[in-house]
Amino acid sequence: MKHRTFFWFFLPTGLAMVLFIAAPIVSVLIQSVFAPHEAVFVTVENCGPFGCVQETTIDQAATQELREAQPLGRFVGLDIYLDRGHLALAEMGEAWRSSDSLGGFFAELRDLPFYGAMAFTLTYTFVCTPLLIALGLVIALAVNTLTQRLKGLVIFFSLLPMIVTPLVGSLILFWMIDSRGVLGTFLAYLAGDPDLSLKASTPLMWISIIIYGIWSSAPFAFVVFYAGLQTLPQDQIEAAQIDGATRWQQVRFVVIPHLMPLVTFVALIQLMDNFRVFEPIVGFNASAHATSLSWIIFNDLGGETRQLSAAAATSVMTIIGVAILLSPVLVRTWRDFRGKT
Repeated sequence: MKHRTFFWFFLPTGLAMVLFIAAPIVSVLIQSVFAPHEAVFVTVENCGPFGCVQETTIDQAATQELREAQPLGRFVGLDIYLDRGHLALAEMGEAWRSSDSLGGFFAELRDLPFYGAMAFTLTYTFVCTPLLIALGLVIALAVNTLTQRLKGLVIFFSLLPMIVTPLVGSLILFWMIDSRGVLGTFLAYLAGDPDLSLKASTPLMWISIIIYGIWSSAPFAFVVFYAGLQTLPQDQIEAAQIDGATRWQQVRFVVIPHLMPLVTFVALIQLMDNFRVFEPIVGFNASAHATSLSWIIFNDLGGETRQLSAAAATSVMTIIGVAILLSPVLVRTWRDFRGKT
């Protein structure tokens, strides 16, 4: 393709990326180093027949004038990134000095909002991603071996999690694991503890959210892998069968290498999605047991006092985290591309 042709072909996409991706990121980055102006207070002394009383009020005119002069707010640099709600370097140093063991240090670290959210986010990401890829591959292999009459029915039920809205699906499962729900009652019966409550236990709540994440995302991996199986060279499978390869050996040495580009693609998409986990926490009402970086952003933007700068700082660190997670996969993809060319 000629350079001129490629330029006009890529121009609409490039403009859209600059307008809807690059510009908002730059805006968020700028907002994260500015903080809102503090209110200007004025003290007035009112004197009467019984003495003088001092009253402190907000000077609305001066405050408004200051905001108009500096609409971005006051420049604070990296102070927001280093405060207790984010990296909390001062609190980390104090926890390190006060703790008598590494386990105690990490226990105190999890009590800090950012690190507690990061702990759940990373756990959710690194547990859900490989398990949903494996589950999607298993479903795709199973469906591919079914007869034509059964394939449609199985595919329909396999795609149900994609049809259900994520928030609605998490709410349904949340009601089911309630102590009065079907799953909650059944688990209490199996454990022999009528007072067992998944909602009151942090580990059980984490497990419930992770199971929901796998269930809701596995259909995407299934669709991608099932489409890839339709392009599998049958001569390679027949050659492996003639050589006496078992079903597992065919999958390991023929099918999986053929699907590796799709595995990389699914891993990229799911790493980004899982690192931004939000809907299950809201649907499960699990903020007392599990929070994520996206939930922190939502929490900062809500309420009467919107902490825009704090939300912007968390957004920037979320973008950096996604870039770090994707870098190994992107480097491997680039190496594979260079090797083929």
